[in-house]
Amino acid sequence: MAELAGADQKAALDAAQAAATKQGDTVRSLKALQKDNKADKAEVDAAIAKLKELKASAQAKQEAYADVAGKAAGQSKEAFRAAMAETLQRRMFYVPSFKIYGAVAGFYDYGPPGCAVKQNLTALWRKHFVLEENMLEVECPSVTPEVVLKASGHVERFTDFMVTDVVTHDCHRADHLLEAALEARLADTKAPPSVEDHEALRNELATVEELDAAALGAALRRHGVKAPDTGNDISEPFPFNLMFRTSIGPKGDQVGYLRPETAQGIFVNFKDLLYYNGGRLPFAAAQIGQSYRNEIAPRAGLLRVREFTQAEIEHFCNPADKSHPKFASIAAVEPLLFSRELQMGAEKLPKPMSLGEAVDKGIIANQTLAYFIGRTYLFMVAAGVTPSRLRFRQHLVHEMAHYAEDCWDAEVECSYGWIECAGLADRSAYDLRAHSAKSGQDLTAYEKFPEMRTVDVMVVTPNKQLVGKTFKRDARAVQDALEALGEEDAACLQDQLKSGPAKLTAAEGQVFEVTPAMVDVSRVQRKLAGRNFTPSVIEPSFGVGRIIYCLLEHCYYTREGDEKRAVFGLVPLIAPIKASVFPLVNNPQLADAARALSAALTVGGLANVVDTTAVSIGRRYARTDELGVPFGLTVDRQTLDDGTVTLRERDSTSQVRVGSAEAPALLQRLTNMSLTWMEVQATFPAQQTADAAE
Repeated sequence: MAELAGADQKAALDAAQAAATKQGDTVRSLKALQKDNKADKAEVDAAIAKLKELKASAQAKQEAYADVAGKAAGQSKEAFRAAMAETLQRRMFYVPSFKIYGAVAGFYDYGPPGCAVKQNLTALWRKHFVLEENMLEVECPSVTPEVVLKASGHVERFTDFMVTDVVTHDCHRADHLLEAALEARLADTKAPPSVEDHEALRNELATVEELDAAALGAALRRHGVKAPDTGNDISEPFPFNLMFRTSIGPKGDQVGYLRPETAQGIFVNFKDLLYYNGGRLPFAAAQIGQSYRNEIAPRAGLLRVREFTQAEIEHFCNPADKSHPKFASIAAVEPLLFSRELQMGAEKLPKPMSLGEAVDKGIIANQTLAYFIGRTYLFMVAAGVTPSRLRFRQHLVHEMAHYAEDCWDAEVECSYGWIECAGLADRSAYDLRAHSAKSGQDLTAYEKFPEMRTVDVMVVTPNKQLVGKTFKRDARAVQDALEALGEEDAACLQDQLKSGPAKLTAAEGQVFEVTPAMVDVSRVQRKLAGRNFTPSVIEPSFGVGRIIYCLLEHCYYTREGDEKRAVFGLVPLIAPIKASVFPLVNNPQLADAARALSAALTVGGLANVVDTTAVSIGRRYARTDELGVPFGLTVDRQTLDDGTVTLRERDSTSQVRVGSAEAPALLQRLTNMSLTWMEVQATFPAQQTADAAE
């Protein structure tokens, strides 16, 4: 009866949590409609109120389930995170950096198992993307000159609003302070707000993210917000650039930044990469490396940090042809798609849909973007993400960059909600055009037509006499820059000249002002064998740390009946150690046999650990379970007689008897997942578990 009651309570909890999640999506879609004046404020407020009710109901059902099912099964998200974090830090998957000096928020050190998990994940990423797609991998410096990030827009726009304590000058993120003040006012039981004030406070809380600096400052003053640690007055909000600024060279006169993303290194190398690839499109370039963002208030562990690893791909293609030659290989894949239509619809739930159908219906803009969505889905599942907790959410129209054609986020559900772990965007030709304009370099590709075509082309004809008279020694640079303009840049120059002088960037980065009299830009018909164009870019970008955190949450559990026995059920491909080797008892002969078996595993490229401590085999199994070790090999007295050992599988704890000589090859197949444990059980005799702790 207790089991039935527990099942009923769990079903009620799942339904309540699903309802709260759905209502959260409703609130987001209504806010989008409100921006387009298609939904009124009262409707948004009512949706927010309902969301709070549903969250409260879900919390009550969480507690009811805990009463029936026990602490471990019914624990809250916070308790689950705390239990997992304790195991992660104790086993040194990752720990706060500089801990003996009090640590610094937003920085983490990966310990031995964490480093191995990270290396295994990036190795899988390289195999899945770089090798499979024949990508061109690069490695670029983390320190980036200011001019590069000015061209990309990061210097001007990569900001959050910040305030400072006017006395101590401590920094705080402005929107977080306002949110905390509003939430505290709503929760005040000693002097509760009136019904009208309560409604106004809730409405204000719902729109904090949409406030500009002036409105944010007015709200902070209106609510009398002070610095949280000191109670001192705070400054007016001001934009804070999230990049780490540095200087280059001994005189410090060249400004640089730690890169906020790895993509710009690929864009600035486009010309050389195109040459390396024989001038052929499409092609993709990839980079794995560190990125840096000076978050004002980092939180949520690995999900928001100041230094993190990115794995990014820039796929360059003809904007007139975004088909993909391998699209058929993933057309039948059916990930959960959360399209704009579904987000704005009544159900607010993602639905499985084949990528072929999504492209045919125009839900995903083109084959290449859909291809990378499919490949990303397969990668995440292979790494151990639960498919039902992985969705691809399409950006709503107001979320999209003005230059983007289509954007999707790969979101993974964890205890913090749905977390963006990868972004996939069709960025059009924005990046290459921006760097071409700033650097004065030609970042176009050439397309040869199958036969001669009569086409309209933009022709730029400098007035050499006037250019020479105006610019003198720089006249040649101006003339070369004008004659080197591509089709799109020439059209842009023509538009600017209609209203007066226009800016022109030469090859050395110099900027000149040209007038309509200095140049004639006109469209004429010509017979051409080909054309120059600026390629479009499809960009899949992965946050490695975020994926690792979600993987760890998805695979963490405790043994039934023993809440203290934690297990990380990492898939063998990602597990930091592939096998543990134990002598059953503390015996010199068994210890020698265990070390010989370990050496054979090492020769086979399998990371392993030998545990010869004088504790029970069950306790030693438990220690390696916490490290996510998928397989255990136990050497016992029978090993000395017939050369066989016990092979244990972590999640089922079942065991078989195998020959020690064939164990390395068998484990290689198990860890590269070309062989399943069920197949092993069908081939080798079962071994009865003897230890009571098992």
